[in-house]
Amino acid sequence: MIQDQIQQLILEAKQGSQLAFNQLLNEYWDQVYHFQLSRNIDPFDAEDLCIQTFAKAFDKLDRYDPNFQFNTWLISISKNLHIDLIRSRRRGEIFDAFIEENSEVIDDSVTLEEREADEIQDRRLKAGIKKLNSKQQSVLQFRYFDELSIAQIAIRMEQSEGNIKVLLLRARRALADNLKNIS
Repeated sequence: MIQDQIQQLILEAKQGSQLAFNQLLNEYWDQVYHFQLSRNIDPFDAEDLCIQTFAKAFDKLDRYDPNFQFNTWLISISKNLHIDLIRSRRRGEIFDAFIEENSEVIDDSVTLEEREADEIQDRRLKAGIKKLNSKQQSVLQFRYFDELSIAQIAIRMEQSEGNIKVLLLRARRALADNLKNIS
């Protein structure tokens, strides 16, 4: 696609065109995905970071500066999300190492309050998922609970991979909105 076509799609996407969003996602998905794979992460994480990249980009599309290439902007978002992932994993590893070193001192039994908080969180998540349509529920189930790849989900749901990417993106957004409204 030439730059003028890309800029037109971005303009249409800013105006809310789902078709334009889909075309941009399809145009740049492979580039962002391969960028993530080149950073030595597994394919599941690469797909998940791609979904997060496009979700963030589409949410912040009004911040895109047309003086720069759109793919460069996407890669910057994707790189930052990858850095966040590494940081969160390192924090988890540091915390796990601390727990292991101090296991004699730390009481690792789950308190009643912690168990109650987990149950509340589980109920909120289930309630948020229940409000989604059946396709959105299925795609989230396949992706995050069954840990299927986008290609596997496409086969299972008998849809194109592009449709699954968009469905997953919309399901995540809808779930986030639902969780905001559940107390």
